[in-house]
Amino acid sequence: MGMLYIVPTPIGNLEDISLRALRILKEVDLVLAEDTRTSKKLFSHYEIETPLRSYHAHNEHGITAQLVEQIQAGTAMALISDAGTPGISDPGFLMVRACVEADVKVECLPGATSFVPALVASGLPCDRFHFEGFLPHKKGRQTRLLYLASLPHTFAILESPHRLVKCLKQLAEHCGEERKACVARELTKIHEDIRTNTLAELIKHYEAAGVKGEIVIVVGPK
Repeated sequence: MGMLYIVPTPIGNLEDISLRALRILKEVDLVLAEDTRTSKKLFSHYEIETPLRSYHAHNEHGITAQLVEQIQAGTAMALISDAGTPGISDPGFLMVRACVEADVKVECLPGATSFVPALVASGLPCDRFHFEGFLPHKKGRQTRLLYLASLPHTFAILESPHRLVKCLKQLAEHCGEERKACVARELTKIHEDIRTNTLAELIKHYEAAGVKGEIVIVVGPK
C-alpha cells in the first residue's frame, strides 16, 4: 500500500520550504496540486519533475475515491495547495478523511501557514487564540462576527484586499473601535506589511492607502 503526504508549500518566499518537503515531492509518484500552473513555478525553481494532477474544490468530490484506490494499490502521493498547508482554508480535508477511513497512512509535514506569523508578529496575546479562516460573505456573517467579538482571547481571520476596509468596519462595529488589531499583508514577500493599532486607526489608514495582496486580520481579546 502507498501513502499520502500532506506537504506545506511557501506562502510567498520560495525559501520557506523544508528539505524534507523537497525530498518527498521528488520521491512520490504523483503530486496533487490545487492549481498546477502555480505549482509548476515552485517545481521549476527546485527542479522537481514529479507529475502533477489537479485537485481542487471543484473536482475533489468526484475524484477522491479513485485516488484513494490508487494509493491502496501502491501509489505514493503528495498533496499540496497553492500556498501554505493543505486543509487550512484550502482543499485537503476530504482527501485526508477518505484516507483515514480507508486505513491509508497519512503523513503531514509541518510548514508554512499564513496566520501563525501574523499572530506572532502582531504583538497581541497568542497564548490562546481562535482561527476563523474566511468569514461567510453574506448568510451567517453577522452570527460569526457576534461570536468572535465575544471571545476572551485573540482571533485571526483571512480576508481579500477589496473587502478589507469593509471587514475592519464590521469588526469595529462589533468589537469596538478601540479594540487592538493587526493587519498582516503579503507575508514573507518583498512588500510585507504588518500594522498593529486600534481598529479605528487601521480603518483610517487603509481607507487612505488602499491595499493589495493576501491578508490576515488578527484581533486582540476584549
